[in-house]
Amino acid sequence: MALAANPRASLEGQHFQVVVIGGGINGVAVARQCARSGKHTLLVEQNDFASGVTSRSTRIIHGGLRYLEHGEFGLVRESLREREKLLRDRSHLVHPMQFLLLLNENSQRSALKVRAGLWLYQRMAGKSTRAENSEMELKRLERALDAGRRWSFFNYEDAQCEFPERLVAEWLMEAVEAGAIVRNHMEALAVDVTHGRIRGVLLRDQLTGRDERVDAAWVINCSGPWADRVCQRSAIRMDKPMVGGVRGSHIVLPRFPGSPNIAVYTEAADGRPFFVLPWNDQILVGTTEVADNGDPGRTIPSADEINYLVKSVAQLFPTAKISAQSVKHAFAGIRPLPYSPENKPSAVTRRHILHDHADDGAARMISVIGGKLTTAASLARECARKVGLSAAEPVTTAVGPGPALDPLLDETVLEIARIGSISEETARGMLEWHGKRAAHIARTALVSAELRAPICPHTSHIVAEVVEAYRREFAVTLADVLLRRVPVALGPCWSESCSREAALRISAVLGWKEQARGANLEAFEVERSAFLRPIARSSGAFEAAAD
Repeated sequence: MALAANPRASLEGQHFQVVVIGGGINGVAVARQCARSGKHTLLVEQNDFASGVTSRSTRIIHGGLRYLEHGEFGLVRESLREREKLLRDRSHLVHPMQFLLLLNENSQRSALKVRAGLWLYQRMAGKSTRAENSEMELKRLERALDAGRRWSFFNYEDAQCEFPERLVAEWLMEAVEAGAIVRNHMEALAVDVTHGRIRGVLLRDQLTGRDERVDAAWVINCSGPWADRVCQRSAIRMDKPMVGGVRGSHIVLPRFPGSPNIAVYTEAADGRPFFVLPWNDQILVGTTEVADNGDPGRTIPSADEINYLVKSVAQLFPTAKISAQSVKHAFAGIRPLPYSPENKPSAVTRRHILHDHADDGAARMISVIGGKLTTAASLARECARKVGLSAAEPVTTAVGPGPALDPLLDETVLEIARIGSISEETARGMLEWHGKRAAHIARTALVSAELRAPICPHTSHIVAEVVEAYRREFAVTLADVLLRRVPVALGPCWSESCSREAALRISAVLGWKEQARGANLEAFEVERSAFLRPIARSSGAFEAAAD
């Protein structure tokens, strides 16, 4: 592991009222809530914050229209309520998105059923969820779709969070401001259970290799698909697993002729719903549902899954001539759904479950099973109540982009550009990713031309944002920065030459020697390739995908 951080203080022997294991969106939300409720809280993550399931999601913030099919009305209400809070409080990261639900004559869902579902969805949201897509966009899409089918179109609105990694970074800083101690690259080896009650947690600092033990009054296991493994290592015995892992894979395509400017939600050939949506100047297609109880850290999309997704989108947009050659990369993650071997993956509840381990001989330990991006904050409030804390919702303010012609936004962009002596494009990008902290980063940029330089020639994001990630957002490795804090390496133009150029520009500011720069660059490329899997172009299975 190539590092770029100062040595961290030892935690050995410290006492915490709450220790949270797992730094995905749920774990960070729980740590933030507990710290804001006045408890001395420690959050540990074995890799980097948001590097697991959170970064491998479809990146939408939605009420769960599909959940109505399974009668999960409570989950839909909760999701819609949380969606509105995120749209209000994190408007720079969570944006309204127009969705178009498509049915054809072979669809397993009837138009009548869909109309009824959308009506109910609207009533549960307490406002209109209908979205009137422009006639021009609908006609453009209709021309791109399979002309041999009769299509029915249904409009509605949900939301997108293109970069949930940035949402996690903001909540992480708010947790620390409330008094939490946070450690990424810190593995929880085992929970110490004595006389039927948890007493502490044994940790291993991945940066130093040092083992440390902390005392804990409560442990909240938010490790997602690793939740059962934490219990096994801690000799906590249960009758059955808590998690039934379900792999979800996605493919990323470049924009293609006729590609949608809105989110398309439709059925694949086997009747499973899937999304085709604009993301980060690319097209994101997903997802699959495949049972997977293997190592969550090593999961990759299977050939069959990639074949399935390529074939599905190619059949939807036949004039685009999409094939495996079109795929930029694929990624996969394990959804930590409740163990339910008698159900198909699509039928397993998406509602989170809080498993109290008191009956397992480990009182004051709770494992969080399931959950989703949209409901992380409400899950955190429920966890806080479970451990006897007040769960009042904090008042949050955030600078968001709002409508494109919002004069207040334009004034804010101009002010940030003036503060940092940077372009309006850079100022706008900084505002969209960093919200109210953009002005502070702009002031940092004013110090030198090197800080105002773009991270690579293809982006308007600048080196000052990288410095902020290392100084204040707990980034340790180059991958922590370029894949999550300032995720330019997820962009459509990123290449190995961009990686080299970024490493040069960043090392010049941070003072890395040639050996350190090389080690950071090599580790970054390894992690990026493990996450965004390149497609084996010679595979016959992929070549047949669009046939």
